Amino acid sequence: MAREYPERPVVGVGGVVIENGRALLIRRGSEPLRGHWSIPGGTLELGESLQEGVARELLEETSLQVRVLEMIEVFDRIYIDQEDGGGGSPDRPRFHYVIIDYLCERVAGEARAGSDVTDLVYAGENELHLYQLTEAATRILRKAFAMHREHR
Repeated sequence: MAREYPERPVVGVGGVVIENGRALLIRRGSEPLRGHWSIPGGTLELGESLQEGVARELLEETSLQVRVLEMIEVFDRIYIDQEDGGGGSPDRPRFHYVIIDYLCERVAGEARAGSDVTDLVYAGENELHLYQLTEAATRILRKAFAMHREHR
């Protein structure tokens, strides 16, 4: 199924890895949000469980093997095409994702940018504002930090 101008919403999964009080962020190499900092993740593949998808996406994007611990939040992200930039009509969703983010822990590997990621960084909770994250990503990361503190 096409991600751009889809027939129906696309399921996205993401994983927040926190180590030494810092969360792993990636800089996206493709749309939507190309060039922006975000939570690692991508789309679920057919026949894959949510947890399998999170683990696969984190391995592809960050080279980390992770254990998926707990769901943080489910939300939707809809990008409307205001100008018919090619392929759609005005006011048609260019992208429509239903995203499920999970708290994860690193099992193995060292963080390296892979797949469609151009850079990565570990950021502390008080540094999130430096990365111009979306409101949803900031909210989810703050929840993840709180959940991580509870798990310890």
